[in-house]
Amino acid sequence: MKRIFILNLFLVFTLANFNFAYSISPDVFIQSTVNRASQILSQNISKEEKIEELKIIAKETVDIKGVGFYSLGSARKNLDNEQKITYSNLFESYFLKSFSSRLAEYTNPEIEVMGKQILNKNYTIVKSILVSTSERPQVNIDWRVYTKDPESPLIRDLIIEGLSLARTQREEFSSILNSNDGNINILFKTLEEFSKN
Repeated sequence: MKRIFILNLFLVFTLANFNFAYSISPDVFIQSTVNRASQILSQNISKEEKIEELKIIAKETVDIKGVGFYSLGSARKNLDNEQKITYSNLFESYFLKSFSSRLAEYTNPEIEVMGKQILNKNYTIVKSILVSTSERPQVNIDWRVYTKDPESPLIRDLIIEGLSLARTQREEFSSILNSNDGNINILFKTLEEFSKN
């Protein structure tokens, strides 16, 4: 589970509150979300307040359910409807706590959108960089934006220096399941314990 913090570290930059009644270009969507996230993280408010703001925004802009089921992989096919509901709830709690508890410590991350690549009507890759500072090097970040509904784009994945973070999380979950004979309840317990601690 330790490697998953990388995913959560960067997903905060997708967080923004949009109520547009028209389609928005994916690259504009990403730049706007980055700007909004920076404003939240640079506010002179407590860490707890930042966490709550980030949680609310995440629910509106990140496809948490989609990321969750992708992370589950083929094990999803073996779940009944009740288990799918349980998993979705546990994953959302895990996801929200994981990124918010770490990312609330960041202040004013600077990301610049460099361009976009339309893959098809459902997906666009938006290319950007995390600007270097004296404490960190420049990082290339590609955003996989789900655009089936152009009025409500959602983030499905980030690719950091060529590494798909959603895929990394999927590998982590697969490892847990494979180490426990595919027992989904062990994964449920792992997610639940993380959320409670």
